[in-house]
Amino acid sequence: LIPTGEQLKHSCQTSPPEMAKHSSSSGRTNLASCAVATVFIVFLIIAAVAVYLTVFRPRDPEISVTNVKVPSFSVANSSVSFTFSQFSAVRNPNRAAFSHYNNKIQLFYYGNRIGFTFIPAGEIESGQTKRMYATFSVQSFPLSNSQISAADFQRSGSAVGTGLAEVDNRAGSTVEIESKLEMAGRVRVLGLFSHRIAAKSNCRIAISTSDGSIVAVRC
Repeated sequence: LIPTGEQLKHSCQTSPPEMAKHSSSSGRTNLASCAVATVFIVFLIIAAVAVYLTVFRPRDPEISVTNVKVPSFSVANSSVSFTFSQFSAVRNPNRAAFSHYNNKIQLFYYGNRIGFTFIPAGEIESGQTKRMYATFSVQSFPLSNSQISAADFQRSGSAVGTGLAEVDNRAGSTVEIESKLEMAGRVRVLGLFSHRIAAKSNCRIAISTSDGSIVAVRC
């Protein structure tokens, strides 16, 4: 049988309720898909931030002063001169190499700088520790009238941070100096982002004025 024109017209038409039902179902499906995609993207962002903060977040280097020495020491006319040596260890806790600048170690006596030397620029690989040695001569400078004894130095405070904490309870006056070491540089995270990091180490050192021996160190 061949359908008439009215039959064809009727078969090609869709009732308005059926069209509304189809449109509503399609909208709900699209909304659910967008919600799932949004949740997935948010999860990826949170996971990336968590990995960055726990694994790739830039961390400052760790400095430990392992030893200090005074190879030569001289006192004359209430002035003192000596040679100073400091051994340090710098650890890079980052997942990327730490490129440090030209840094320096400085010596102070009652707030006045009495000597310094530069530490050449270099690189410390991820998770590695670099040993550093610095030695330099301190020119003659006048001693202060307010010298302290080793016992007074011991009572003046406690050790702070990582490093030496040694006291020799011998009697006699001492000259107290302070060494300051700063390591600054950059670390490149994921090979893309460069961050500046730095660490400092301060040590108080008491040197016997009688023989130039180190009687106390606090870092």
